[in-house]
Amino acid sequence: MTTLDDDTSTTGPHADEEGAANPWATWLARHDVQPYQLARKAGWDAFVAAGPREDFATLTRTQMEGLGAGAREDYDEARMVWNANLPTIRTAQMASAFSLMGQVLASGRRDGDRLRGSVVIDAAPGLGKTTIATRFAKDFHRAQYRRHGPTTPEGHQRLPVAFVALTANMTLKTLNSKLLEFYGHPAAQRTTSTRLASLAVDCVVSCQTRLVVIDDLHFVDFAHRAGTEVSNHLKWLANEMPVTFVYTGVGLAAKKFFDEGLHGSDVVYAQTSRRATRCPVVPFSTTTAAGARAWVDLLAALEGHLKLAEARPGMLTDHADLLFARTQGHIASLTNLLDRACYLAITTGAERIDEAVLSHVVTDNAAQNSYAAAGQRLQPAAGR
Repeated sequence: MTTLDDDTSTTGPHADEEGAANPWATWLARHDVQPYQLARKAGWDAFVAAGPREDFATLTRTQMEGLGAGAREDYDEARMVWNANLPTIRTAQMASAFSLMGQVLASGRRDGDRLRGSVVIDAAPGLGKTTIATRFAKDFHRAQYRRHGPTTPEGHQRLPVAFVALTANMTLKTLNSKLLEFYGHPAAQRTTSTRLASLAVDCVVSCQTRLVVIDDLHFVDFAHRAGTEVSNHLKWLANEMPVTFVYTGVGLAAKKFFDEGLHGSDVVYAQTSRRATRCPVVPFSTTTAAGARAWVDLLAALEGHLKLAEARPGMLTDHADLLFARTQGHIASLTNLLDRACYLAITTGAERIDEAVLSHVVTDNAAQNSYAAAGQRLQPAAGR
């Protein structure tokens, strides 16, 4: 079942101050694009603490025509910010992933002398892996704050979650450095790899971190020596840190993450395969009645968020087949398409999303190529 995430639901109509000529400039000052740096504790805290943007009324064409130039420009900019930040939808994929992650996190209640499991969100690009991980971690972080408060008994800042984003050519030292950078440790770039690892463990223990999200693990090549070293180091961290790890990546099974780069009969010795639980994420599918309903439910939830003068129920669901063909059921491609469709609807004055507007939207390369290839395959059949 597709539902709106409570954390991102709107808060009701915005009550403009009496006589305010341009409330949208004020709205933008409060709610413009937020440059969260999730891989830094200040950025993560800001992300966790952020509430939903304040809602505001959608104007009619007549009301828009009565605005001055500056007010109209700010109103349109406010709408673009609003439309581009779609609510997080608890799709069946997200609900399934949350359920599995909750099961694995049950081992996080073990005492520090006992090993915990890990979650590996392993899926194709554009299916919301990072969104799933960060929203789950956000809920966990808030629950820990509510239960235990923002400081530890020793007076340290409590950081229930640490977020680490990997890059290409990862080594043991860069992995440890990135973990220390999250905590803002001054030695993150100034000491040996072994010392960095010890400092990272100290940060996790002192801040009572319970969940560590490592994003983009596919940057590590586990078939090579450096990748094997990283794999072994991750096992060491799991042994030393009283945390549950959540990994995200593309094609991690194919990249031999679970097998630790081992081959043949040696694969049975891979500890990671026994410690880690794979959490797949699949695109939407409309080949079944249930799948088609889930897709329509998603579109219905999203269309209610969009601020266009001629928006109406059915604006997206009436084009469910076309939107699926344009995105192949990938959530990232859908959000890209809707961002751009809203931009065109506002800047061209169409003030709605219809087939004419959608025909001018250029989406991400993968979605464009898949849609074009499907069209080419269908052309001969249409001519017969």
